[in-house]
Amino acid sequence: MSLKKIAEMVNVSPSTVSRVLNNKSSTCASKEVKDKIFEAARKIGYHPNENARNLRTLTSETKPKLHVSIVLARIQTLKADPFFYELFRELEIALFKNNITIDHVIYSKETFDENISESNGVILLGRCSQKLFSRITAANKNVVAIWRNSMDFKVDEVVCDGEKAAELAMNHLISLGHRNIAYIGDCSYENRYVGYCHSLIEHNIPINYEWIKQTNQTGESGRAAFYELIEHSEGFSAVFCANDITAISVLDVLHKERRKIKDKISVISIDNIEESQDTSPFLTTINIPRKEMAHMAVTLLMDRINKNHSEIVRIEFPCRIINRNSCFPV
Repeated sequence: MSLKKIAEMVNVSPSTVSRVLNNKSSTCASKEVKDKIFEAARKIGYHPNENARNLRTLTSETKPKLHVSIVLARIQTLKADPFFYELFRELEIALFKNNITIDHVIYSKETFDENISESNGVILLGRCSQKLFSRITAANKNVVAIWRNSMDFKVDEVVCDGEKAAELAMNHLISLGHRNIAYIGDCSYENRYVGYCHSLIEHNIPINYEWIKQTNQTGESGRAAFYELIEHSEGFSAVFCANDITAISVLDVLHKERRKIKDKISVISIDNIEESQDTSPFLTTINIPRKEMAHMAVTLLMDRINKNHSEIVRIEFPCRIINRNSCFPV
């Protein structure tokens, strides 16, 4: 099946389909159009190297396509979390490029009806419970996990340490002279919160628990938490948000309440989702390398399926700061 077939199904040009499936530009199509293109590509079993094989006039005896299942352990829909949405898209692209089809996409739940034992392997996205992990590994032995922090599970994993990302964000604020730094995000079993506290302790800065707001890391809960901060607390000059979607809501509140909030408040977060480039001011954030993590997860899974390694492998990617202009010196 060709790019032209997908283009006809979605009613866009083949060049747009190519740019989306090869991730050439984040602005080449709307989110809605991208979703339709990926859905169509999955439906027809499209693979970008299919046409190349035909051009080389190879015989019809090609390697059987691999089939994998994807489990999104932390969310019930891709629309719920932009970070996992973008990570899932990078994973789809990496799978397409390696001639791998997706059998099942399973969302957050302890039990599921899909038969993942028929898949060649499973990719697990996001932190999960021991119960869910045991269920997955009982059904399929070829499992690779992508998550922000290493888990104490016997599984190949691709990670980008959330605690280190938080410390990088906090050190940036502290280098700008900030000592009164609020935190908005998950405080339970969350390495980013650990990194926040550890950075304050390391720099001999007292922890002010009035400036710490527990949320479920959605935009709505982040907005409510920040309103609570500005109405009932004072003295903080910066806010470290556990993820971009929270920080975007904070920046929106700062804009709406700019007449009431006279002092500049710096905002920094983690993830570097596409939307972080469209805020006002542009959001300073810590980049989590989704494309590289997706590529390495697929590579690891193919290697395990082909029985080229048996020991547990852990690959950690470094994070880096994307310094825009939402942070100011004190």
